[in-house]
Amino acid sequence: MPKIRLNSNLTLKNPILTASGTFGYADEVPQLVDVERLGGVVTKSVTLEPREGHPPPRIAETPSGMLNGIGLANLGVEKFCSDKLPFLNQLDTAVFISIAGTTGKDYTDVLSKIEACNPNIDGYEINISCPNVENGGMEFGVDAAMTEDLTMRLRKITKRFLMVKLSPNVTSIAEIAKAAEGAGADGVSAINTVVGMDVDPVDGKFKVAIGLCGLSGPAIRPIALANVYNVAKAVKIPVIGVGGIMNVEDVIRFIRVGAIAVQIGTLNYRDPAIGVNLAEELEDYMARNGIESLESIRGTAR
Repeated sequence: MPKIRLNSNLTLKNPILTASGTFGYADEVPQLVDVERLGGVVTKSVTLEPREGHPPPRIAETPSGMLNGIGLANLGVEKFCSDKLPFLNQLDTAVFISIAGTTGKDYTDVLSKIEACNPNIDGYEINISCPNVENGGMEFGVDAAMTEDLTMRLRKITKRFLMVKLSPNVTSIAEIAKAAEGAGADGVSAINTVVGMDVDPVDGKFKVAIGLCGLSGPAIRPIALANVYNVAKAVKIPVIGVGGIMNVEDVIRFIRVGAIAVQIGTLNYRDPAIGVNLAEELEDYMARNGIESLESIRGTAR
């Protein structure tokens, strides 16, 4: 499998990672998939306090996609450190902990508490772009100055790989990416879900209880490709592509528009082992098509 070098300190076994919120804490699926054959795992987002999330229904299927309004339901950082971190510490693959919050202090407090545990992890993904939470998250993701300030504050706390997750729901995703890069981010991931909704035509009820929520799945792949293309042209740090990946050809598409690796999201709900399968298929695809390395085709879309 093709290894991916993110920086001088971190090399992935392969370019296939899981997307935050679609693979739990990686400890729920050992009977279904060998997690250590993935290039990396991004956990579901961790917040300072426990969150129950939004009321049901939280998920609804749409044509070529899925709506979700989970609301960052999670254990909170204290229980995460005691109950989930020990498992993640012993995984023989790259581990990135997703962090979310309502205020800048929420983010720094969560990161500080995890760092205080001296975890055996590789880095963090900073979720500044969640469209289904009423407060926080998105306000950082749509403002370059706030993104820069938050990234600088987090950079001071950790030397681990710091990846900022970008929202497509902005005027210029490239400006947000450059702000993160300038403030010390090691990489960015793009994109988070697109704002969407659906309504029952009979009774008028929202298909997802909160109404406006996040749309993911193959319906957003063209949007994700366009955003990754724009971000990759704007920054020099690694770009991780996310959004609607369904097969090995989609992985190649993201590499060609400038991504160094990808995250698999919605497809995990159908098949938790899909990431491992795609990593193996990618090796065969490259051999069949005479691709010596992913680096040789990265950014070659024309």
